[in-house]
Amino acid sequence: MEELEEIADLGPKIAESLRDYFDRPENQRLPELLESRGVLTAQLKGDAGSRELLGLTFVFTGALEILTRAEAEEKVRLAGGKASSSVSKKTDYVVAGPGAGSKLEKARDLGVAVLTEIEFVDMIDNGGE
Repeated sequence: MEELEEIADLGPKIAESLRDYFDRPENQRLPELLESRGVLTAQLKGDAGSRELLGLTFVFTGALEILTRAEAEEKVRLAGGKASSSVSKKTDYVVAGPGAGSKLEKARDLGVAVLTEIEFVDMIDNGGE
């Protein structure tokens, strides 16, 4: 329960519902069933990555040259963070590539940390540091 409640935007009621669902024997086969049908279930098996970005929110703006936007957002999610499409005072990092515009300006106005894509990749590769 504690691990589920650490997931961003997942409260105690949802965590309890998930636990109750997977405690039922008929539902414990779901990961195997999904996998047999071609769905990747690493997260359901509990080996989906680390938690070094737990609670951090990232916004990507401009062109990414190393990763696709979907890949970058997935890396954040697998490390426990959250990818958002808009910059706010709750944003922890903006990853800015070439052509970044208003999101980069807003990040600077709000004092949000700005990373290059290379700095972001280094952060992910080095366990969130």
